[in-house]
Amino acid sequence: MELYTYYRSTSSYRVRIALALKGLDYQALPINLIAAQGGEHRQPTYLAINPQGRVPALRTEHGELLIQSPAIIEYLEERYPLRPLLSNDLATRAHERGVAALIGCDIHPLHNVSVLNLLRQWGHDEVQVVQWISHWITQGLAAVEHLIGNQGYCFGDEPGLADVYLIPQLYAAERFNISLEAYPRIRRVAALAAQHPAFLKAHPAQQPDTP
Repeated sequence: MELYTYYRSTSSYRVRIALALKGLDYQALPINLIAAQGGEHRQPTYLAINPQGRVPALRTEHGELLIQSPAIIEYLEERYPLRPLLSNDLATRAHERGVAALIGCDIHPLHNVSVLNLLRQWGHDEVQVVQWISHWITQGLAAVEHLIGNQGYCFGDEPGLADVYLIPQLYAAERFNISLEAYPRIRRVAALAAQHPAFLKAHPAQQPDTP
């Protein structure tokens, strides 16, 4: 498999965690989002791979080209079920998917670089942009704090789908200097992930395109 990725893209980070948790080998193909001439993701070569011009994209072992981290992770879950990311319990599965969707749909998109650049184009200064980022991340993490469990990872003793989404979002929170002091459950999960080989392998600092 080939993963088109960028070291600090939280969407790419999710897929790297899922691949690592499932013990799947892949070749990382870095796409520099901040390269000269507007970034490699905007060049015709990459647009031919993903017309949206975003990462991640995954070329499967059968040559299929998949885009969007939720779809890629769902594919991995169904194609390689032996190390599941979802609980056997249907209600717990719904909770796991709910936290993943909260992060993937309601937090992350609002601090995506394309959104931030548009705010700047519309005349918002950096103080306002930072306030925007902080508002949406803190609001979202406050909800996650109430939704996850009291011990172990988000929903049990083993990491799952919610953790795959949460840990990259915490990396983004750290980048934007957002404190996690008010979220003891989230800090517990972060401490566990910081010792887990799959999360360590997927971390932005360990990627081939890390500066």
